[in-house]
Amino acid sequence: MTRRAILSVSDKAGIVELGRALAALDFELFSTGNTQRALVEGGVAARGVEELTGVPEMLDGRVKTLHPAIHGGILARRDRPDHLATLAEQRIAPIDLVVANLYPFARTVADPDVALADALEQIDIGGPTLIRAAAKNFPAVLVLVDPADYAPTLAQLRAGEVAPEWRRRLAAGAFAHVAAYDALIARYLYGGLEPEELLPPRLTLGLEKLADLRYGENPHQRAAFYRQPDARPAPAGLATARQLHGRELSYNNIMDADAAWGAATDFPGPCVAIVKHTVPCGLATHDDLAEAYRRALSGDPVSAYGGIVAANRPIDEATAREIARTHYDIVIAPDFAPEALERLRKKKTLRLLACGTPAEPDGAGALEVRQVRGGLLVQTPDALDEDPATWRVVTRRAPTAAELDDLAFAWRAVKHVKSNAIVIGADRTLRGMGAGQPNRVVSVQLACDKAGDGARGAALASDAFFPFPDGIEAAARAGVAAIVQPGGSLRDAECIAAADAAGVAMVFTGVRHFRH
Repeated sequence: MTRRAILSVSDKAGIVELGRALAALDFELFSTGNTQRALVEGGVAARGVEELTGVPEMLDGRVKTLHPAIHGGILARRDRPDHLATLAEQRIAPIDLVVANLYPFARTVADPDVALADALEQIDIGGPTLIRAAAKNFPAVLVLVDPADYAPTLAQLRAGEVAPEWRRRLAAGAFAHVAAYDALIARYLYGGLEPEELLPPRLTLGLEKLADLRYGENPHQRAAFYRQPDARPAPAGLATARQLHGRELSYNNIMDADAAWGAATDFPGPCVAIVKHTVPCGLATHDDLAEAYRRALSGDPVSAYGGIVAANRPIDEATAREIARTHYDIVIAPDFAPEALERLRKKKTLRLLACGTPAEPDGAGALEVRQVRGGLLVQTPDALDEDPATWRVVTRRAPTAAELDDLAFAWRAVKHVKSNAIVIGADRTLRGMGAGQPNRVVSVQLACDKAGDGARGAALASDAFFPFPDGIEAAARAGVAAIVQPGGSLRDAECIAAADAAGVAMVFTGVRHFRH
């Protein structure tokens, strides 16, 4: 019995080869528009779908496969005599294979200047309907949406039978393909509203697997790395990085590298962050990138061992020479100078990631997603652009210009430290850090202990207000000269009095930076 296939694809990778192979397996091929043209030009006999429908394509191709002659042939159950009788009565031939993928909506709307009318033209209607119909009837109809599935499907067809498990897998992939496409369209349309609806009543995330990982946080956990295709160009980061050297990335590598990249790229000037277990143990900015690295390392050279180094500028040879003196798991940067790459590639286990130039950290349209049992928490990023000139001096002594510069550095750094977060900084360098403690005064003590003599004359940033003056007093005993915090505690007056008693300058930002 003659088998029939419909081929209608936007992504034409491998379609001519697939068409030849199907023809050799005695499939009768029907196709649409540009796909038919590609097949015929490739020497594959493919007839137009209008030969099935009796109706030509219309409305500039908007209507071509939406017809009972096609969807009846796809949806009819082969185990139902009444369905087969209806096909015979209507002179409709069964269709056994559908090859389809969808208009390049993502590529179209990635252009920020695209007109709405042009975007709407890239919303596929017939394609999703074909795919969904075939996937619904997958026990009888094969559906192919991914060129990577062509070869294994052909191998089974040549062997004489396609396994039910493979049919089901193809159907699941087909529904996921359409769902991700629809999610992207919805995100684009929501984004065009005034004001932009970032948190709509229904939020659909269409994720695309980039790689299977060896395991998750621990060897007994399974893991994979996905990216979220979006209506906007993807920001420079782990999902777009090119790995230039080293072993494959692990789950923990990706988590730590993302934290390091986020910290480094949050600073406008040349910056280096060194991260261990998602927390910066070293951070510094300086006009000379190699000097920024040296200063970052000075913050905690013991913890830096085996960590992640991130820079927001391309790695030059001088910086690479400094990095090569210490063992790290990953170095991540916009790019690497050829001589820097040559030097760092000598370290066989070191992974090198080039992410491209980071965008301005405005957070527009971005979402952070975390899973909780039974649901998801979704928020916009902590990307508020703050002006230190708007901070309120609450102590008798105002910070000096140098102290204000240290406060601005520490305040930006504290955003990247786990709450309760305390950062001590001086000369645009992280001197000490306390993170993740249930008690804020303990975080202060940890930061001061780590900073040692580096706390004297330095600035301290607290991600949230001090609930008691004990944290202020501990910082003052260590020699801290200036403090930046949100304010807003019931005991603000006591905290201010403690700072005044110690001669410490303190400013309130009115903004909190929790990071859980």
